[in-house]
Amino acid sequence: MHRALAGKTVTRFESVYPALTRIADDHPIVGRSVESVSARGKHLLITLSGDLTLRTHMRMSGSWHLYRPGVRWQRPARDMRVLLSTEDVVAVGFNIPVAELLTGRDLARHRELRALGPDLLDSAFDRAEAIRRLRAQGRETVADALLNQRLMAGIGNVFKSETLFLAGIHPFTRVSEVPDEALASLVDIARDALTANTLSRSQSLNASTARTTTRSMDPNRKLWVYGRGGKRCLKCGTVIEARKTGLDARLTYWCPGCQKKRGD
Repeated sequence: MHRALAGKTVTRFESVYPALTRIADDHPIVGRSVESVSARGKHLLITLSGDLTLRTHMRMSGSWHLYRPGVRWQRPARDMRVLLSTEDVVAVGFNIPVAELLTGRDLARHRELRALGPDLLDSAFDRAEAIRRLRAQGRETVADALLNQRLMAGIGNVFKSETLFLAGIHPFTRVSEVPDEALASLVDIARDALTANTLSRSQSLNASTARTTTRSMDPNRKLWVYGRGGKRCLKCGTVIEARKTGLDARLTYWCPGCQKKRGD
């Protein structure tokens, strides 16, 4: 999104959220330039000229798509929540549950942003601090710890399962039971996987389906375990298992053959 939008002038702005449209009425978005688009954890920040930033958070259902003007959207128009266009790119936020316009002062004081742990995609990522924060959650399962954005920011439910598979760690192992070397390796694997995924998406204008961890060119073999419950593991052939956990009943996928519990 940064490559597609940065440096360009906003020609159209729409939103279904009254709070956004009220601010846009008082402080017009059209005519401003896009200074940058960046991720802070799972928050997306579109910084506009004139001290204004559009913050969105996708939660479980939202997504941003980029289109050339006149190209048919891959999602129905009723799912549009925020739209920002330049002369040659249309950025559409579908089913985005959180969207707000903030000043620089608002950003600096934002409670959720201030609470984030080290960002895995930040060039200044503090690896030692991320490991320290994870280790401090000894009684928590490693799967839950990876989703805690206060410990380490950037991992969602898909990459939780994929990272644990790549690290060979059973998702319901307590953090206290993960050896220091394995915990450090888990952090490194998470960062590598997210970085590789981000680079693959950046090579296409509309890369909403580019997410992959297997590096395979086969569209049916993009992920190792996520969404593959009941199917055979691509590495060892064991049947992949899945379980809902937490208040949000999120599914965790793992291979019992590749990710053995300690003591098994």
